[in-house]
Amino acid sequence: MTTSRRKFCENSLKIAAGAGMISLAPAGASCTNLFNNKLVVGLIGCKGMGFSDLREFIALEEVEVKALCDVDKNVLEERAGNVEQLLVEKEKAGLKVAIKKPELYGDYRKLLEDKEIDAVIIGTPDHWHTLIAIDAMDAGKHIYVEKPLANTIHENLLVEKAAKKYNKVVQVGQWQRSDKHWQDAMNYVHSGVLGQIRLVKAWAYLNWFRVKPREDSPVPAGVDYDFWLGPARKRPFNPNRFHFHFRWFWDYAGGLMTDWGVHMLDFALEGMKAGRPKSVMSSGGMFAHPAGIMDTPDTQQTIYEFDKFNLLWEDAIGMEEGPYGRQHGVAFMGDWGTLVVDRSGWEVIPETKYKPKEKIIEAVPFTKGLEVGLKAHVKNFVACAKSRNKKTNAHAGIGAHVAIVGHMGNIAYRTGEKIYWDDEQKKFDHTEANELIAPTYRAPWTLPKI
Repeated sequence: MTTSRRKFCENSLKIAAGAGMISLAPAGASCTNLFNNKLVVGLIGCKGMGFSDLREFIALEEVEVKALCDVDKNVLEERAGNVEQLLVEKEKAGLKVAIKKPELYGDYRKLLEDKEIDAVIIGTPDHWHTLIAIDAMDAGKHIYVEKPLANTIHENLLVEKAAKKYNKVVQVGQWQRSDKHWQDAMNYVHSGVLGQIRLVKAWAYLNWFRVKPREDSPVPAGVDYDFWLGPARKRPFNPNRFHFHFRWFWDYAGGLMTDWGVHMLDFALEGMKAGRPKSVMSSGGMFAHPAGIMDTPDTQQTIYEFDKFNLLWEDAIGMEEGPYGRQHGVAFMGDWGTLVVDRSGWEVIPETKYKPKEKIIEAVPFTKGLEVGLKAHVKNFVACAKSRNKKTNAHAGIGAHVAIVGHMGNIAYRTGEKIYWDDEQKKFDHTEANELIAPTYRAPWTLPKI
């Protein structure tokens, strides 16, 4: 009879306790180290950012990749080959590899049954994040989940609550949290040098793609489309609702607001040490695409009202030049100057006209970032998972907060009205808006209860 690694861990702790050696195994200690001193991971959702994340995991000597899961066999087989090649390259670099070939699954629940897997990477479309994250934590796994943490306000609150209940390490893929120049910029904002900040702008203008009309079509061979839909409503297959472009449909995601918005809004909120807004209003529409080609707007502006400042979000598909000549970014506009930051770096532009001389501040020339955020983010998660340190750089509380603010903006857009938020009651002053707080799951899937 074989003994599983987790059972061996439990038995070892019992023996240690009986021998008076329990101090050697502190409360919450991880048993990760029993597998070649490595963290064993599985990937669920292999097509896009999930695989980008996995590359960074593979690059670390202290990580073993045990399994891959995807409902598209074509993607699954391709990524299996990619992983095997990356493992060969890892060995050539002099790093030890114990697992040479990952196990493959079409159902994430089967992957979660593997007791040797310590952590899972969740790279599925947004509408699956909640179910998989909670099931994974219930199965004893730590989770690295792509942003946004969840696809509705209610689901974000559920996952945050589940992380506390199951006492698991969670890292949300807001990897800029691990990029030093963003933290340097935040430290400058918090210093007060900019004076009173009355307006914060955050934006994303992306011109590297446009969505083209495509007809409904048969489900591609090898794709379990019903499982891909999961808790979302039943619809005919259309390539525009599938890989990558799923993000433009409310059933699965929240458009640029919750795609790029969670990255930029994260630091807009962090810079202002802000909670939830008092009110939200949003407008925009399908200004550059044919009507009906997608649900989410291709152009959107959203105003969040806080006690002493406003936050303006802007996005557009098919345009490149945003504020300050930057495709994306965050700008903190203070009495004495404006700090602008994006993924490439940050700078401070002083107010030089009509100001008392004693209030003129020094410019901060553009300071280039190292752009190693994703690599550092994965390292942070691995270190926290091995030590059971739940204060990752983007833990569930951080991920839930910014995702909820993003969803609030989309709800305001969908109602077409200015809506007011009661953070104590976790609801709006608006009936239609409140109906969008929680999703309706398609049977047999059910919304988790924590």
